[in-house]
Amino acid sequence: MDFKELSALSPHGIIFSRNYRRCAIIRPPRDGGIRYRGLTQEQIRSVQILPEDYEIEYICRGSRIIVGPKVRKCLRNGTWTDMNQLSRCLLVCPRSWMSLENGRVALQPPGQPVEGTVLRYSCHAGFLLEGFSISHCTKLGKWDSPKPLCVYDSNYTGKKKLYIGALFPMSGGWPGGQACLPAAQMALDLVNNRTDILPDYELELIHYDSMCDPGEATKLLYDLLYTEPIKIVLMPGCSSVSTLVAEAARMWNLIVFSYGSSSPALSNRQRFPTFFRTHPSATLHNPTRVRLFQKWGWTKIATIQQTTEVFTSTLDDLEERVKEAGIEISVRQSFLTDPAVAVKNLKRQDARIIVGLFYETEARKVFCEVFKEKLYGKKYVWFLIGWYADNWFKIKDPAINCTVENMTEAVEGHVTTEIVMLNPETVRGASNLTSQEFLAQLMSRLGGKNPEETGGFQEAPLAYDAVWALALALNKTVAPLRAKGWTLEDFNYNNKEITAEIYRALNTSSFEGVSGHVVFDAQGSRMAWTLIEQLQGGSYKKIGYYDSTKGNLSWYGNDKWIGLGPPADQTKVIEEFRYLSQKLFVSVSVFAGLGILLGIVCLSFNIYNSSIRYIQNSQPYLNNMTAVGCVLALAAVFPLGIDGLHVHRSQFPVVCQFRLWLLGLGFSLAYGSMFTKIWWVHTVFTKKDEKKEKRKHLEPWKLYVTVAVLLAIDVLSLLIWQIMDPLHITVEKFTKEAPKEDLDVLIQPLLEHCSSEKMNTWLGVVYGYKGLLLLLGIFLAYETKSISTEKINDHRAVGMAIYNVAVLCMITAPVTMILSSQQDASFAFASLAIIFSVYITLVVLFVPKIRRLITRGEWQSEQQDTLKTGSSNNNDEEKSRQLERENRELQKIIQEKEERVTELRNQLAERQALRSRRRPSVQNQNQNHSVPSSQAEPPSYSPAMDKRSLPPSFSNSSNLYQGEGKLSRNNCHNSRLPLLYK
Repeated sequence: MDFKELSALSPHGIIFSRNYRRCAIIRPPRDGGIRYRGLTQEQIRSVQILPEDYEIEYICRGSRIIVGPKVRKCLRNGTWTDMNQLSRCLLVCPRSWMSLENGRVALQPPGQPVEGTVLRYSCHAGFLLEGFSISHCTKLGKWDSPKPLCVYDSNYTGKKKLYIGALFPMSGGWPGGQACLPAAQMALDLVNNRTDILPDYELELIHYDSMCDPGEATKLLYDLLYTEPIKIVLMPGCSSVSTLVAEAARMWNLIVFSYGSSSPALSNRQRFPTFFRTHPSATLHNPTRVRLFQKWGWTKIATIQQTTEVFTSTLDDLEERVKEAGIEISVRQSFLTDPAVAVKNLKRQDARIIVGLFYETEARKVFCEVFKEKLYGKKYVWFLIGWYADNWFKIKDPAINCTVENMTEAVEGHVTTEIVMLNPETVRGASNLTSQEFLAQLMSRLGGKNPEETGGFQEAPLAYDAVWALALALNKTVAPLRAKGWTLEDFNYNNKEITAEIYRALNTSSFEGVSGHVVFDAQGSRMAWTLIEQLQGGSYKKIGYYDSTKGNLSWYGNDKWIGLGPPADQTKVIEEFRYLSQKLFVSVSVFAGLGILLGIVCLSFNIYNSSIRYIQNSQPYLNNMTAVGCVLALAAVFPLGIDGLHVHRSQFPVVCQFRLWLLGLGFSLAYGSMFTKIWWVHTVFTKKDEKKEKRKHLEPWKLYVTVAVLLAIDVLSLLIWQIMDPLHITVEKFTKEAPKEDLDVLIQPLLEHCSSEKMNTWLGVVYGYKGLLLLLGIFLAYETKSISTEKINDHRAVGMAIYNVAVLCMITAPVTMILSSQQDASFAFASLAIIFSVYITLVVLFVPKIRRLITRGEWQSEQQDTLKTGSSNNNDEEKSRQLERENRELQKIIQEKEERVTELRNQLAERQALRSRRRPSVQNQNQNHSVPSSQAEPPSYSPAMDKRSLPPSFSNSSNLYQGEGKLSRNNCHNSRLPLLYK
C-alpha cells in the first residue's frame, strides 16, 4: 500500500508525502504491543511502512512495565529514534526489599526494581548485617534472596574503618620504605586522633614489602584486591611498581596515591586516569627553568640529553612549556654514550643557554668535550640536574681525558635545580607541625638510626604529606556523598561514584605540609618548591627558591657571572636604520629653493608682460604652466629627502604620496605645456598647404585643452593607484655588520622605502606612458628644428628644453631604481636631475625673453606705438584677425566664380555643337581656320590675366567666341553673362 492509499484510509486525515523517507514497521516487545496513532486495526494489518515524524507507543500486558524508550519516532534517515536502547516489558519486584531498618540499600541501576536490578545492603555504624548483602531481581518478579537484618553490634567503638593498601619497598634497589613507612604511620596516628578530620572513621594501613620489584608487586596487588577488607586507596612506592599498580587499578575503580615515584611517564592521564603522587615528577624542574629564562630575558635556548626515557619525556615537557612562554629551543642534541658530536653541533649552531639532561657519569664526558670546544665562559650558561654529588666534577674518571683543573674551569658558573622535599620555612601546616618538628619526631620513631643509612629518609616528608592529603580528601567527600545517599563505607570495587568524588577531592587539594605547599597539577603530579643553586668558585651556592604552585620566586640576589652580567641567549642583533645624509639634504634643498625662487620670478615676469606682442606670440599661458610645473617638481625634492629621521613611521606614507603627486603633476604641467607647443608647430607646418592654411588659425583654448588632457591622465592614474594600491612603508634589510668594538652584537642595517603591493606594475605603466611621451617629444622637436613661425616664437627653445628633460628622465629613472638601496646616491641622482632639468628649462625659455626686452627696448617701443595710434596692442590684433576673415571670404567668392565659369563652358559647348549640325560645312571650315587644336579645352587660369579681380576662368573663356560674337574682355561683365545663352 502506498502513501496515497494510506492517507485515504486514515480517519484523521494524516498526510503522507512522497518526498518523505519511510520507516519499516518494527516488532513489539515480548509480552507487549504497539499503539499506532491515528490508524485502525484494519489499517495496521495492511500497512508495511510509515512516514517521517510518525510516532508509535509501546504498551505492556498486565502488571508489566516498559523498561527503555516508551515512544519512538520515524526519522528522516528512515530509522526510529533510540534504536540502540532496547524496550522490554518486565515484571516489577517487591519494593519492600528496597528499605532496610538501621541500614542502607543501594539500587543498581537506579530506577524501577525490575529484572536485572541488584540491591546492596549495608548497616549503619554500630550494627551488623545478618543475611545476604546482595539480592537480584529475577525475570519472575521476585528477589533471589530473603531480606537481611541489621542487628546491634556489641563491639562497636564508634568509628568505622577505612583501609589503605600500601606497598612499601623495605628492601631492593631503593629501600625507601625504611623511612617512609614510619612517616606514614606517624601521619595516620595524628589523623585518627583528630576530631575535625574524618570523625566517624579510622584509617588503617595494610602494607607489604614490594622490594621495588614489579613482579613481586603483581603478587601483592592480587592479595590486596582479593582479600578482605576492601581497600579504598592503594599507595605504591617506586616508579616501576607505581606504573604497574596505577595501570591495573582503574579496573577496580581505585585511586592510586604514590609517595616515591618521579618518572615523567606517570604523568599520563589517559594511561593512568586515577594516579596521584606527592613526589614531584622529574619535569618539575622545567617550570623553574622557564622562570629563570624569563628572569634573565632569554628567549632562545638549546638542549643536550642522554637518550633515556626519563630525559626524553622531561625534554618533551620542557619543549611544551617554553613554547607557551614564547621561548624557542633552537638546537636539540642527543647522544647515547659519546657526546662529542653533540657538543660540536652546539658550538657550530651558536648555542648559548644550554640545558643538559644526563646522569652524573655522562655529565663528566659532556663537560670534558665542553672544555675542548671552549663552550664555556662569559658567553655561556649551563643548566644541570641538582642530584649530582657536590664534587662530581672533581672525581677522577678513566672515561675522560681531562684534568680536574680542566673540568673545574668548564663547569664554573653553571646553574642547578633540585626538588625541595622539606619545607625550608618555619610554618605550621595541616598537621600542626613544622618541618623541623617533623624531623625530630621521625628520628624518634627510627630509634636513632643514621638518616644517611636509612632508605627513603629524604622522601619521608612526602610519605607523611601523602597520608595527610588522602585524609583531607576523604574528609572532603563525606558531605557530597551524604547528599547523594552514600557513605565512604559503601565503597566497593564497582562503585565509580565514590571513586569520582575522591578523585575530585584530591584534584583540588591544597594545604601546607612538612614538604611544602601540597597541590597537584592536571596530571596528578605534586607541584613543589625547587632549590636553585649556582657553582661559584668550585662550590654550590643557594641563589633562590621557586614555588611552582604560586609562581613565586624567592631570590637571594647572590648570583655571579664571569662577564658583566647574564650573557645574551644569542648574538644580539641591533636594528639600525640608514638615513639620508643631512648635509646632502640641506645642500640640495638650497639649490631647490633657489630654483623655486627662479621659477616664481619667471612666472611673475611672464604674467606682468603678457600684453607685449613678443610675449603674446610665445603663448604666455603655456609658459605660465611650465613655470608652475617646474616649481612643483622642485618642491618634490623636499619630500624626497624626508625619511624616518624627520617624521614618525605612521606619517611616512603621507610623505610618499606627496612625492608621487608633486612629481607627477609637476611633470605633466611643465613637460605637457612644452609638448603641446611643439606638437602644434609640427601639426601646422608638416601638413599639406590647404590643411596648413586651416590649422594656422588653431584657437588657443585647444592648446590648453591638450595640456588639461595630459594632466587629467596623470591625475586619474595617480588616483587609481592611490585608491587600489596605496603606498606604504617597506623595510629593506641588509647584511649584518659587526661593530668595530669587541661586543657580542651585530648591526642589522635597515632602510625605509615607499612601496605598494604591485609597485613594479604601477611603475611600468607610468614609466611606459611617460617614456613614450618623451620619445614623441624628442621626435617632434627634431622635426620642427628648422621651422620658423611668429605664432609660437620660442618653439626652438622649447625643443631644447624637451631634449634636456627627456635625456635626464631616461637616464635618471633606471639609475635610481638600481641605486634604491643606497639612499644618498639615489637621492642625489634623482634630486639633481630634477634641479638641472628645471634650471635648464627656465633658463632656456625665459632668459632669452627677458634679455630681448631689456636689450631691444621692447617695453618702450610698445608704449610709444600706443600713444601715437591711440590704440592698444589688442586693437592691432583685432585688425589682423579682421583682415584674415576678409581674405577667407574673398577666397570663397573666387571659388564660387570658378564653379560658375565651369558651368558656362559646358553650356557654350552644347550651343556650339547645335550650330555645327545646322551648318556643318561652314562650321568645320571655321573651326579648321580659327580654332587651334590646343584650345579644344579651356585654357588654364592665370591670375595676371584679370586686372579687375574678375574670375580668371571667365576671362579666359571669352576668347572662345571672338570669331563669331567679337566679344572682348571688357564686354564680359558678370551682369551680361546670361545674354550669351539667348
